[in-house]
Amino acid sequence: MNPVLHIIQGELIAEIPKNTPAIQTAQDFLEIMMNLPADTIVIHQETLHESFFDLRTGLAGEILQKVVNYGRRLAIVGDFTRYTSKSLHDFIRENNRGTTIVFTATLRDAVNKLGITKTIE
Repeated sequence: MNPVLHIIQGELIAEIPKNTPAIQTAQDFLEIMMNLPADTIVIHQETLHESFFDLRTGLAGEILQKVVNYGRRLAIVGDFTRYTSKSLHDFIRENNRGTTIVFTATLRDAVNKLGITKTIE
């Protein structure tokens, strides 16, 4: 897997390509994260196994805990409106209050929510 690298406001951002095999476990994510050249990571919704979006599985919590433990920042980009779980939408809303883990519709939104001040052109 070769990440797409962006430099915005002097900050290196690693975007995990959409064609990456689905991340099914926290260990899968950890291995990818530890091999990225950046502390800020963008991952697309379709790159995460569907179980990530079912909070009962614990996968989302495990992955996000790894992000926090290793001092990284993560943006998950996609369309989350198709999920009907109130718990998931509350989880997304709560994460979006900070600048460590955000859920956004676009890469541009991710850059803004992560606190990187210049938007992508």
